Amino acid sequence: MSYFERHVFFCCNQREAPEKCCASAGAADLQKYAKDRVKALGLAGPGKVRVNKAGCLDRCEEGPVIVVYPEAVWYTYVDRADIDEIVDRHVVNGEIVERLVI
Repeated sequence: MSYFERHVFFCCNQREAPEKCCASAGAADLQKYAKDRVKALGLAGPGKVRVNKAGCLDRCEEGPVIVVYPEAVWYTYVDRADIDEIVDRHVVNGEIVERLVI
């Protein structure tokens, strides 16, 4: 059994310009937003949900990216509305958000 029901990793990798990277797309701010939102919903902690920053997940060209485990679903996102949809539908209800899957 996993320590967390769901584990969400946000790529926050920074690359030298002109290479594309998740950090330049605001990944750190949106990771913090997602982490705060999960806490506000009472979903954070052992046996529940963990939202982490990650180093390079090697998909920056498709990014910004996050991956949700244990399902191993990879998403891209643009803004808080996309993060809200991933949290509400996938993290809370286990439903994959097909429009954001990469």
